[in-house]
Amino acid sequence: MCDLDGCGAHKKMPPIVVPDAERRAFLKGLIALPLAAVLFDPLLARAQAGRMETVSIPVPGGGAANGTLALPEADNAPAILLVHEWWGLNDQIKAVAAEYARLGFVAFAIDLFDAEPATTAEGAMSLIRGLDSSAATAKLAAAVAWLRDHERGNGKVGTIGWCFGGGWSLNASLAAPVDATVIYYGNVKKSAAELAALQGPVLGNFGTLDGNINQAMVSGFEAAMGEAGKADMLTVHWYEADHGFANPTSARYDAEDTSLAWDRTLEFLRENLS
Repeated sequence: MCDLDGCGAHKKMPPIVVPDAERRAFLKGLIALPLAAVLFDPLLARAQAGRMETVSIPVPGGGAANGTLALPEADNAPAILLVHEWWGLNDQIKAVAAEYARLGFVAFAIDLFDAEPATTAEGAMSLIRGLDSSAATAKLAAAVAWLRDHERGNGKVGTIGWCFGGGWSLNASLAAPVDATVIYYGNVKKSAAELAALQGPVLGNFGTLDGNINQAMVSGFEAAMGEAGKADMLTVHWYEADHGFANPTSARYDAEDTSLAWDRTLEFLRENLS
């Protein structure tokens, strides 16, 4: 089970050090820092998150898909919908959205819980237990439609999520047609019938040491994709890492695998959304 220290057993992890001069320059908006350094430092992550715009997207039938939006410098940009971990929409996920905007994407980080982010495992579990799956699905579908029609977008939309959000990235792609789906160690237990709605390619990043999102689950997903006639739409990458390996604040963080997964993900998104 994940907590703020990581996912599973603890391991020592050297801190990511940002020199004071670079830290001050980043806070003033004068320089960009590596994403891992920003996510590791709560103050830097909060500063990055604070540069985003709060957005509320109406949901047909009532309610709203709330979250934060970051825009790129250029118009006619691809759009991505980011889905948070079980902690909720915290500064880390907002900072990742801001980084995607810097790289040329219209980036919307959704808040499926509509609540303050959790800081303990118990709090996160409470958020998950209170989630209305039908309402969450409607919010994701509304967000995809909104991004597809965004005035700064090019009409293409992808989804990406981590852990809890990885599974919901896939759910979003089943609820509304998207052009690309990225899953970081998320629940992919789906039947062929459920996957029939999928219209775009899927990229999965998984850890060989993950005890829950494991080889058996992913193999079942691959088989179901094949049964649905969508085997050629799926690309799976395995890393010698554990659950949460792409989160710099996790005890299971793996810098090398995170960098490789980031590069593969960015290439995949650009290829399918440009």
